[in-house]
Amino acid sequence: MKIICVGRNYRAHAEELGNAVPEVPVIFCKPDSALLPPRNPFVIPPWTQDVHHEIEWVVRISKVGKYIEPRFAHHYIDAMTVGLDFTARDLQSELKSKGLPWERAKGFDGSAVLGTWSDLPETTQPHHIRLEKNGTTVQEGSTADFLTPIEDLIAFVSQYFTLKKGDVLFTGTPAGVGPVAPGDRLEGFLNGESRLRVNIR
Repeated sequence: MKIICVGRNYRAHAEELGNAVPEVPVIFCKPDSALLPPRNPFVIPPWTQDVHHEIEWVVRISKVGKYIEPRFAHHYIDAMTVGLDFTARDLQSELKSKGLPWERAKGFDGSAVLGTWSDLPETTQPHHIRLEKNGTTVQEGSTADFLTPIEDLIAFVSQYFTLKKGDVLFTGTPAGVGPVAPGDRLEGFLNGESRLRVNIR
């Protein structure tokens, strides 16, 4: 199982971090050990002082695919949810400043949280995601605002990685990312429905 992630797929998020808006999708991966077991709290690692929340629309791959054409991409996903891509922002900034890969800041244990799945609608429609921290909305966005639509993302990713059944694709986070602290409570919503809850320790 692969966890494939898309960076900077919302213009406002790229701009809030001072990053250039990409001309092609920014892709990185997390190992399967990054998955936070269901109902477990997220424990801030001792080696970072600045972990950020990033809510994302997530889709699940339903069958093997390689060099998928955008018009056929919807045949390769069968479920959706929201997920959290926790990022050690201080470590990421340090690594980026040195021109080094930043997987350590993105792929550490517990850094990927998945909500409950539901079937993907047969009709193409925008999906709304939202994150509350301690009961206050801190992030929200729509798949209609993607810089690269889901069909093109799947086509792009499948040029480089063979997609397999059970792989998951995090599609990018909207603006509003920010730090978490012990005692915080996060709740993620998809189209107004609560899909995940995580306590921070």
